[in-house]
Amino acid sequence: MTGFRRLALAALIPAAAISIGLSGATAQTSSPAPAASASPSPAPSALPAPAASASPAPAATPSPAASASPSPAGPPPATAATPAPVQTADPFGLETTLEARKVVMVKGTANWDSAFDTLIDAFKALNTLLDKQGIKQAGNPMIVYTSTDDTGFTFLAEIPVDQDPKNLSKDMSIGKSPEGKALKFVHHGSYDNMDNTYEAITNHLDDKKLEAKDTFIEEYLTDPLKTAEDKLVINVFVPLK
Repeated sequence: MTGFRRLALAALIPAAAISIGLSGATAQTSSPAPAASASPSPAPSALPAPAASASPAPAATPSPAASASPSPAGPPPATAATPAPVQTADPFGLETTLEARKVVMVKGTANWDSAFDTLIDAFKALNTLLDKQGIKQAGNPMIVYTSTDDTGFTFLAEIPVDQDPKNLSKDMSIGKSPEGKALKFVHHGSYDNMDNTYEAITNHLDDKKLEAKDTFIEEYLTDPLKTAEDKLVINVFVPLK
């Protein structure tokens, strides 16, 4: 729209200039004044001019004095309302450095249609293991995506711990969470709506000409086992090459 307005102004300016030029030309081509008469003008009369009247001019009527009574005071100015604090949006693409933490993890695969249910089952299995051994979580649960395709993905469900659990199943192990430089993004809402978040992340990487590694991490700030799915808050970390 700005470009259109500029073109319109550019078209109007020459038109106005032409109009002004035509108006000036019209004023300059007005009919010439008639020639002066050749007959001599009569001589001025020799009679003296009448004397000025001696009667004094009437005195000016004075304007009434302003009233001395003070005008009533107006109402006091209204006190400006204190503006409500502005809630800032979550940073998008914040540069951060991930630190490796000891985690208990379980490896799994999932298809996209039942992805969230599969992740929930993995977290339940880890929680059951920790609860039986009286081990508390030392951080937020995470999902590390190790590969994806059109049908599904492979992942590691991880929970930070301060001590090593025992009697692990064949799919479980103890290791370290990812580390290194990454970009942090925040998602609010259900897991199914994360497509919009990842699309925005992809656009951000393209705009900044950044290259990501072949993995990404989701940190669940709200407990996925107890929180309504549409109330989830998830940090998405994208490690950079």
